[in-house]
Amino acid sequence: MSEKALQKDAMRVLKETSRTFYIPITFLEKELKLAVGTAYLCMRALDEIEDHEDVDNDVKHDILMNVQHLFKEPFDEAKYFESLGAEKEKMPEVTLRMKDWIEVCPVGARPIVLRACEEMAYGMGKWAKKNWNVETREDLDEYTYYVAGLVGRTLSELWEWKEGLITDHDLAIGYGRGLQAVNILRNQEEDMEERGVSFVPNGWTRDDLFAYADEQLAYGDEYMKAVSSKRTIYLFAKIPHALAHKTLKAMKDGREKMTRAEVEKTVEEVQAEKVGE
Repeated sequence: MSEKALQKDAMRVLKETSRTFYIPITFLEKELKLAVGTAYLCMRALDEIEDHEDVDNDVKHDILMNVQHLFKEPFDEAKYFESLGAEKEKMPEVTLRMKDWIEVCPVGARPIVLRACEEMAYGMGKWAKKNWNVETREDLDEYTYYVAGLVGRTLSELWEWKEGLITDHDLAIGYGRGLQAVNILRNQEEDMEERGVSFVPNGWTRDDLFAYADEQLAYGDEYMKAVSSKRTIYLFAKIPHALAHKTLKAMKDGREKMTRAEVEKTVEEVQAEKVGE
């Protein structure tokens, strides 16, 4: 497959795998769009291993701990498939094509993406072994860092690489954590019923979890100010952040989620904001 065809195919898989980030990614300028899109695909590939319901947690741990060492250049696809072992047959396209996503990632962005994937694979493997048993606030902070805060930090590194836009990495981590905290609240019952997993620290009520989400989203609010000088990046970051804020409000009001009309209105409102260039 030619490089151009592979880039197009990467965007196809991105659209099929991400309801939250596909549209925001399309707002980014070409090279940055490709860098963020392929970073998402690589991280989603790992996430599919961590989340797979038909793979034993100890096996997930072993796979992810082996895979973390492969995020060096050149990426060794044969060893990657060897690490997946018999579970390879269960994995979706996005996971099986890790090598393609790394190859199509812009060369300048690749070290950033590979470092993030190495750290994420380690963290996901660690928490799979622990059966995602969150007992303390520190546990919650660590887990949400590996699966979401790290994404925020990686985005900040990509903004700096391509646009010279410097942002506070702690705020970027809070931005990612905020999105994840809202997801945890949305899926709290389902996670317990279907997976026997709770991301709620011992002794915490649902109100405590709401407070945690508010705290992290507030870091995200500050992060939005930091990226507001670059409109395309602001639009990318603001849409999921605005949707998280409004989803949290809907849940506080006793609703499960936002309506489609509310989602569409929120996206329109963000696009209408006067920021950046």
